[in-house]
Amino acid sequence: MVRPRRISDFKPTFTNLAQTSHYQVMFAGLPLLLRQHLRVRGLDSRFITETAGLLCNSAVLPGSRLATADIIGNHMGVSEKMAHTRLFTQIQLEFYVDNEYNTLKFLEHWMEFIANGSTSRVNRQSNKDYYMRMEYPHDYKCDETKIFKFDRDYNKEIEYKFIGLFPIDLTSTQVRYEQSEVLKATATFSFDRYLMGKYDSYSVSKGTSGNRESVLNRQQEFEGELERSSTTELPGTTRDGLDGTATIRENNRITNLIRRKLA
Repeated sequence: MVRPRRISDFKPTFTNLAQTSHYQVMFAGLPLLLRQHLRVRGLDSRFITETAGLLCNSAVLPGSRLATADIIGNHMGVSEKMAHTRLFTQIQLEFYVDNEYNTLKFLEHWMEFIANGSTSRVNRQSNKDYYMRMEYPHDYKCDETKIFKFDRDYNKEIEYKFIGLFPIDLTSTQVRYEQSEVLKATATFSFDRYLMGKYDSYSVSKGTSGNRESVLNRQQEFEGELERSSTTELPGTTRDGLDGTATIRENNRITNLIRRKLA
């Protein structure tokens, strides 16, 4: 039932909304042959893993859709849709171009490497009859590129890890005689799939991979809800909260005792 509500009822919700301007892009995990190709062009690993992502002034959080098929005949007179494939959409990233043009070199030479499989002393790129042959996918696809989305308090973050990412389109960059502006380059990237959440060994060992809440967090939430919902004194309950075996308070007390003995 709809009922009148005070602004104070929903103010906490609308004052804690995520902002678009806090994010970080990080390129990593480029195959060895690709890194060697870029290094010869003057792009070291530090620029690729640190500076390139920092110069990304506009990014998108990836999305996906489900391809469906029409199923007729399971129920008389009813047409159903069932999912059969998950499709991942391409992402577009915009970069500031530094005054050494390393941003353009990074994108251009990555794409050049993909179509560089036929280059030799005889078949040079400067030749009029130069022909192209694609490299093998495992030599140009990147499996460790990530986008981190966080907010100004750095309290919570969400991570997207791309599997099989590579650039497929570098948009023409316009220059003109007018008031000077920061030069920007825009590239479209394709990828096989993405993972939402952390999947490093530390997160897996803690049980927090894939945006899972840790057991400790769930226990804290459970004890907090139990304390807030209690209207009468319960066994094992104090004014300071739940106490006793296997509670957070008991665990903290044991940890402090061990620290004092080791000090």
